[in-house]
Amino acid sequence: MTPDPDPPARGSTPSARRATVPMTKELEEPTEPGPPEHDAPLPPELAAGEHDRRHRTHRPWSARRIPAALVASVILVAAVAALFDVVAVRAGRPAAAWRRHLADELATRPLDDVWVLTGAAVAAALGIWLIVLALTPGLRHWLPLRSPAPGLRASLDRDGAADLLRDAAMRVPGVSRARVRVRRHRIKARADVRFRDPQQVKDDLTAVLGEERDQLVLARPPRIVVRVRQRTG
Repeated sequence: MTPDPDPPARGSTPSARRATVPMTKELEEPTEPGPPEHDAPLPPELAAGEHDRRHRTHRPWSARRIPAALVASVILVAAVAALFDVVAVRAGRPAAAWRRHLADELATRPLDDVWVLTGAAVAAALGIWLIVLALTPGLRHWLPLRSPAPGLRASLDRDGAADLLRDAAMRVPGVSRARVRVRRHRIKARADVRFRDPQQVKDDLTAVLGEERDQLVLARPPRIVVRVRQRTG
């Protein structure tokens, strides 16, 4: 009789079971042909760069609720007043005094009158203002972010971006106070230095703000301008 083989060590059994569990699951799953290697998703860095080359992210358009409500209200009031007066005239009543006065003024005043020119200038200015509102997106307080797909859009508030950059600036050694203002094309940072060389603090602050700005994944990263001043008192 041949002796039985030695039983496996107690400590090796659990590890062997743990090693075979994933293999068993892979065998039980149905095998399907996977996508080719060139169709695999790109890393986030490459995907962002590919996205920047394919399309540009624009600022979201404003609904213009306040200008639209004002224009609609003025037109509604004027239309209702004129319609009410026309109905009253058709019913046999005399025309309203304001409409008779307006008709007389328009018929008797020359075109070079001061009030006529003033009214024309105001009307032209309002028309240009409405055209500008219709052709511009508005929402200048929001910064567009890079998006992984053309149909997906996201924006970041300037004040929120300024708070994040200010917190990053306060972590730089030597900075006792920092003020950050974010604009569309420029980030202005002012810092008070209590110790260390101001030039070194400025270099560190520029690097830290640049890293924090890159983490915000802005579609158009603004340029960073840093100013420091020595505070000894």
